Amino acid sequence: MTSLSRLTHKQGQLLAYVYYYTKVHRIPPAENEIARFLGIQGPSAHQMILRLEKRGCLSRTPGQPRTLNVLLPREEIPDLE
Repeated sequence: MTSLSRLTHKQGQLLAYVYYYTKVHRIPPAENEIARFLGIQGPSAHQMILRLEKRGCLSRTPGQPRTLNVLLPREEIPDLE
């Protein structure tokens, strides 16, 4: 896992958004929804997801939409702003 102190603000917000979106909608958000929420372009959102996956914060199934899963315990996920 990773230390939250090493996450950027946007990375923390991405994790919080995926966590809460999934709780409310019972399906993870699409990358374009994440990008829109963070105010970034789709390719940037994709790169952030890949980095967070590599760090053990997220899991996903490559090539399949809406498979993001936050791997951090709830208490380690930043508040959604």
